[in-house]
Amino acid sequence: MILFGFITFIVIIGLAYWAGVLSKQIVEDGKEEESGFIIDSSDDKESSGRDPGQPNIKVSYAEDEWLTHGGDYYNRRFSQLDQINLETIGNLKPEWVTSLGASLDMKYSGEATPIVIDGVMYIATAENDILALDAKTGGKIWEYRPEIEQKLDTVCCGWTTRGVAVADGKVYAGLLDARLIALDQKTGELLWETEVADWEEGYTITSAPLYYNGKIYTGVAGGEYGIRGRIMAYDAEYGHEVWRWYSIPSPYEENGDTWPDDEDKNWLHGGAPIWNTPAVDPELGYIYFVTGNTSPDLDGSKREGDNLYANSIIALNAETGEYIWHFQQVHHDIWDLDPTNPVILFDVEINGEKRKALGEAGKTGWIYFLDRTDGTPLIGIEEKEVPQLAEQKTSPTQPFPIGDSFVPQEVTEEDVERDLADDFEGKIGSIFTPFWDEPVTLKPSAFGGANWPPSAYSPETEYFYVLGTDGYIALSRMDEDIYEEGGMYIGSIMVPVSDAPQRGTVTAMDVKTNKIAWQVVWDDNAYSGVLATAGDLIFVGHNDGRLIAYNAKTGEEVWSYKMDAGANAPSVTYEIDGEQYLSIFAAGNSLAGSVHGDKVYTFKIDGKWNGTPIDASEKSSGEKVVTTEQPKETEQSDTTGDTTDPYELGLSVYEGNCLSCHGNMGENGHNGPNLQLSEFAENYENVVEKVKNGGEVMPAFGENLTEEEIEAVAKYVNEVLTKADE
Repeated sequence: MILFGFITFIVIIGLAYWAGVLSKQIVEDGKEEESGFIIDSSDDKESSGRDPGQPNIKVSYAEDEWLTHGGDYYNRRFSQLDQINLETIGNLKPEWVTSLGASLDMKYSGEATPIVIDGVMYIATAENDILALDAKTGGKIWEYRPEIEQKLDTVCCGWTTRGVAVADGKVYAGLLDARLIALDQKTGELLWETEVADWEEGYTITSAPLYYNGKIYTGVAGGEYGIRGRIMAYDAEYGHEVWRWYSIPSPYEENGDTWPDDEDKNWLHGGAPIWNTPAVDPELGYIYFVTGNTSPDLDGSKREGDNLYANSIIALNAETGEYIWHFQQVHHDIWDLDPTNPVILFDVEINGEKRKALGEAGKTGWIYFLDRTDGTPLIGIEEKEVPQLAEQKTSPTQPFPIGDSFVPQEVTEEDVERDLADDFEGKIGSIFTPFWDEPVTLKPSAFGGANWPPSAYSPETEYFYVLGTDGYIALSRMDEDIYEEGGMYIGSIMVPVSDAPQRGTVTAMDVKTNKIAWQVVWDDNAYSGVLATAGDLIFVGHNDGRLIAYNAKTGEEVWSYKMDAGANAPSVTYEIDGEQYLSIFAAGNSLAGSVHGDKVYTFKIDGKWNGTPIDASEKSSGEKVVTTEQPKETEQSDTTGDTTDPYELGLSVYEGNCLSCHGNMGENGHNGPNLQLSEFAENYENVVEKVKNGGEVMPAFGENLTEEEIEAVAKYVNEVLTKADE
């Protein structure tokens, strides 16, 4: 009995000790989760005992399937398939076309990359509908159409999603209302759902999630709404959060002093969203991504300092979320020149040495090439002095990569004479020129440079292929912008220059020199993404609906096919039964102002599509439709509602077709002038004519809206929005 009592006593003591250790660990874990930031130190890494490296996970270029958003874990968007090549491209024809039956209002943007696995294509619409299609025939297998609040108004740039992730028998998606979901890969049945954040506080998800090593990674958008950016890892099986990392450190953490520690606590709503899909190096065990703009975007007066980790390339431990390194592209950004293009990893030999490289195309118009092991420049990046303005608390220097920019970075007198109105007398400048009360016209615009459309890397040419926009923007100071949870938090006025042209660039950059190898210039912005293949081809989409193929080595156009809507999403390629297929979601884009549609087009050599698309709408089980004629916009959606109130109808039409470009209440949009300050919009007939016939960068709505809808939205703009600032 005594022996038994002694043993029991020892067991109790042991359990108490273990409970203490466990409680301490829980408290420590709680502190880490609250801070969202783990300071990088070798001691911490050694003590954690969690080696992030997974060298058994091999990374290969895409071939018979398209497994991830970027084609592989490195985001290279290069396929080894070569059946479609320079010799056979002339015989590339449509094989099947499927109409998804969604996202036809102008507020929607079709930007999703299809995933193709085991002969099945998984595609997401701008309404966040997810469909599984037979990748050989286009027939619908299943659909999932989530219920998203139609009054969701915390979206800066229109409704969209860039796709899904597929792994472990599940389809994963981040929804616009900041939910993360998992569906059964075979049936589309909802398996689990996790609320990542609250959309009413300004948080949304527009990126395709990443699956890696049993976890799902997603960040949040919302930099224009005063969020505190973060990326999270979730357990792929059950959906619970594993770790999170905040892209803005608190004042008590490393680099927290790059934000003012004052009573306003600007770091709590300083932006730095993460709305791109990370890349992964399994050997190092690191994930890589870029962070977005500061908040308020254009007013630096309240946030003295470099404002880390906004506008930065970031490397984290994929297992723990531990910070590894960062490189900031724009210090104390006041121009909305944040990086948004997905990071690409590649290996390259420079000066006889094999390097683990990384490239990211910025809105600045430069590509930033770094060593991905430690974040040091691969070719060279110089800190140079830039113009200063005390009111904006500008950074004394900015990083200038050695090499070429892929878009112009200065407005010249020649530009003014060629592109701007005869009566233009405004102040002009170049990249990093500050502004305050007086408007300054600059290049690049906040549209980019490079925006979200993904770049590609080819190991055969060792070129980095990037799409760019050469456009003008005018920036000036506005009255003090007060932060309100869930409200737009821009800080200044950001509008395109009226009737100025907007050009696009398709550029091949030599990764060893950061010099332009070849470039094609369009008379419209380039806004789709790039696919590179072993057939010596790259494929890009055009706003006018063309899918275009270029010679990857020379930039010569070798093929094109015009679809019925803007080609504003990246294409993918895959192989079934020994035949190579090429697919793209052609659905148009609100910011590009392109014609909207809802179809996936799929091509192969000697394709035999009969001109009749398959109907995969919610009301259809997948039969073929009777006609190829595009339905009228008014028949495609009921968002305008049934109302006799001209203001209510005008507001509804505005929200469905105009808001993403012109912004909430007509200001702070991303591709249209501020309607509150527009003298042109003060004339009702001007607005009617513009809505009907469009303009330099504005689409024409005469064929998509009824006379009643055009008159109602013109009345709303003329009588409500132009007087909103009074």
